[in-house]
Amino acid sequence: MAQDDDGMGKGLLLGLLAGSVIGAVVALLYAPKPGRELRADIKNKANELADDADEYVKMARTKAVDIINDGKRRSEQLITEAKKRAETLLGDAEKILTDAKERVEEVKAKSTRPKSPSDNDKPRA
Repeated sequence: MAQDDDGMGKGLLLGLLAGSVIGAVVALLYAPKPGRELRADIKNKANELADDADEYVKMARTKAVDIINDGKRRSEQLITEAKKRAETLLGDAEKILTDAKERVEEVKAKSTRPKSPSDNDKPRA
C-alpha cells in the first residue's frame, strides 16, 4: 500500500513539474514582450525549474538512503533473531541427544547385568 502511495506521489510531482514547464513556456511565448525580455524570462524560468528538479532529486536521494538504511536495520534484526533461535534449537537438540544417550546406557547396563542365582531357580512358563 505504501508503494502505491509513493508511485502516485512521484507521478503527481512529475505531472506538476511538467505542467509548470508547459504553462510557463506558453505564458512566455504569448506575452507581449520584446525578444530580449522574453529570452531573459525563459532563462529565469529554466533556472527555477532546474533548481526545483535539483531539490526533487535531493529529496529522492535522501528518501532512498533512508529506505536502504531501514532495510539494513531490519535485516540485521532478522539475522540476530534467527541466530538466537538457531542457538536455542541447537541447545534443545543437544539436550535431547544427551538424554537419549543416557537412556541407551541405562538399557545396556540393565541387559548386561549378571543374573543372580535366584533368577535360574524360577520356573519358566
